[in-house]
Amino acid sequence: MPLRLIFMGTPDFAVPTLREIAARDHEIAAVYTRAPKPAGRGMALSSSPVEEEARKRNLPVFTPASLKLAEAQETFRANGADAAVVVAYGLILPPPILQATKLGCFNVHASLLPHWRGAAPINRAIMAGDRESGVTVMKMDEGLDTGAMAMSERVPIGDDMSAGELHDVLSKRGADLMVRALAALERGTLQSTQQPSVGATCAAKIDKAETRIDWNKPWRQVHDHIRGLSPFPGAWCEMGGAGRVKLLLTTKAEGAGAPGTVLDRHLTIACREGAVRILQLQRAGKQPMKVDEFLHGTTVPAGAVLS
Repeated sequence: MPLRLIFMGTPDFAVPTLREIAARDHEIAAVYTRAPKPAGRGMALSSSPVEEEARKRNLPVFTPASLKLAEAQETFRANGADAAVVVAYGLILPPPILQATKLGCFNVHASLLPHWRGAAPINRAIMAGDRESGVTVMKMDEGLDTGAMAMSERVPIGDDMSAGELHDVLSKRGADLMVRALAALERGTLQSTQQPSVGATCAAKIDKAETRIDWNKPWRQVHDHIRGLSPFPGAWCEMGGAGRVKLLLTTKAEGAGAPGTVLDRHLTIACREGAVRILQLQRAGKQPMKVDEFLHGTTVPAGAVLS
């Protein structure tokens, strides 16, 4: 029989999974997401991408500030769901919520667990220079991404792939994987295995203090840092008269010099070892632009030093 589900998610990453589940025969009893937040110059309340998708489908939406209160837990339980699907929800699920459905809570996590447990697995994988990532469906427990693994799928990380590009790939793969997991759960054939402790790493939330580019590192580390933070929050440097500039795309380049030195008119920048060429960047308050467009109105001479 089709499952009666509660969907829990907030950002764009979660929307494909909601769409795929809604396209199947499963019944979505409720959608839980973060409450609208002020955004834009007028600071008007802005609903989450998941809430917008749920409203389009006339699904009931709940936006509790916490799930720790008895009233919120009773409301959740009253949905009478077989299971909950959780994708980048953003709130901690206390034990009464984890135990409130018949079959449990199942999460799509954007890494190959136990590697990169935590808030920023996509960014951390690229910043660390990993050659592959993936998605894992796990049955949630009280730990931080420590639940038993039901299914996983590997995804290669290209040399110049950005966090934004990997995000989009994993979002779609995660949606497909969750649909397959739910089909097995419906049949009673979904099996899970405990995560090994060996290989566990923490994907800590990105801190603003680590977004500044350090040209004193080898080109590969600089390149991975930039693409791992692209497009958000963005790795940045000071570029003379242009001020603070976010670098969004780079690639390996030829050349050498003092770290941070501009080597040519194409914005090839020397690192401690090797160099990178800037392909796309963004000035404060402006839209992202290709380097040729940027240089059309801004002069950054060879020999200038970025900091």
